[in-house]
Amino acid sequence: MTRARYDDPWRINADLHCHSHISDGTLAPEVVAQRAADHGVQMWALTDHDEVGGLAVAKLVAEQAGLYFVPGVEVSVTWGGQTIHIVGLNINFEDPVLIDGLARTRGGREARARDMAEQLARVGIEGAYEGALRFVGNPALISRTHFARHLVESGVCEDVGQVFMRYLTEGKPGYIEHRWARLSDAVLWIRSAGGVAVIAHPGRYKLNDLALNALFDEFREAGGEAIEVVSGSHTKDQIGRFAQLARDYNFLGSRGSDFHGPNESHVELGQVVALPDRVVPVWSRWAEGHDATL
Repeated sequence: MTRARYDDPWRINADLHCHSHISDGTLAPEVVAQRAADHGVQMWALTDHDEVGGLAVAKLVAEQAGLYFVPGVEVSVTWGGQTIHIVGLNINFEDPVLIDGLARTRGGREARARDMAEQLARVGIEGAYEGALRFVGNPALISRTHFARHLVESGVCEDVGQVFMRYLTEGKPGYIEHRWARLSDAVLWIRSAGGVAVIAHPGRYKLNDLALNALFDEFREAGGEAIEVVSGSHTKDQIGRFAQLARDYNFLGSRGSDFHGPNESHVELGQVVALPDRVVPVWSRWAEGHDATL
């Protein structure tokens, strides 16, 4: 093996967005940590939705496996009538402001889930709530993904994507609107915890250019500092587009697979393309002076 300085950040295989069964992933935090190491990741963040309960064990196993661990979280935000996700990286996951904010964001998920099950029952799909619970690692974070896994297992649909298209997106019979955190609050909580706020997978949002610029403007004004230029769900053209927008807005760039499980993710841990060299990596500010095994 050769050694390289983290001050050559573009060479680091960083994966700063993935999930465990603490939220809507399929694997335990410690299993995801080891899987990241096994797939060549050098710097890794666990970013469960609205929850930091898996970070302590993830940190322990990641560091034992030789990973540079970055504590993270993904906060659900309602903006412009849709759900936007803001990743917080390098957070103090014991910060009381962050913990309280995440607890308030999680509130209402159970009621929403029961309403979803009721809606699905009206179109002939009985027992969806109980079925979804079988896939939940943390009952406080029951989500549409857990319902989707149940509907696949029960043979209603062939895969998770088909479930979302038929039942769980706006206008479909299992969709229930939920009001998440405000954008400014999510950024505040992350900054209170000493972290960097990152707009997750911007290519996934149904926003025209005007709306996207409005989101970026408000995010920057709130103290947001980075966007995910490279995501497991981004196309090559989208990566180029968001690399340019990162430069235009003076945002740092992040990179992550958004891994949820071996059979459910666009890309395996550590396998997304490199961050374009014209974008400053968000991780460059933490890694200064450390060594990486390449």
